[in-house]
Amino acid sequence: MNKLQTVTKSNQESNLLRNALRGNALFSTISGLIALLAAQSVATFTGIEAPVFFVVLGIVLILYAADLWWIATRETIDRRFAWAAIVLDILWVAGSIVILLSGWISLTATGGWAIALLAELVAIFAILQYIGLRRL
Repeated sequence: MNKLQTVTKSNQESNLLRNALRGNALFSTISGLIALLAAQSVATFTGIEAPVFFVVLGIVLILYAADLWWIATRETIDRRFAWAAIVLDILWVAGSIVILLSGWISLTATGGWAIALLAELVAIFAILQYIGLRRL
């Protein structure tokens, strides 16, 4: 295999990781904007009575999305940053499970379902990022 073929193969192998990071960035941006711009509505929808929580969450998600996008657009993806994204996504899912199972936050039924759905989507991004990282 010549050098050109090696570079092409390497680029193809990194596409899954890059696309998963970009998808996660897009999802995080949209989620962050919704949380930030509709904090009161999201608070009412979920049963979490502090809209300021969603304002802060929105800002954090938008910053996280920017970081994910930056990682995905580097010529070479730094494995440490990719692992950090995977770990943070796993922590999000674990936190969601704690919220859903502990009962210490009184959620509406739709709020509980929304948190569960969002956790599943974040888990899918973590899995895709992990598979993409393993392929490098």
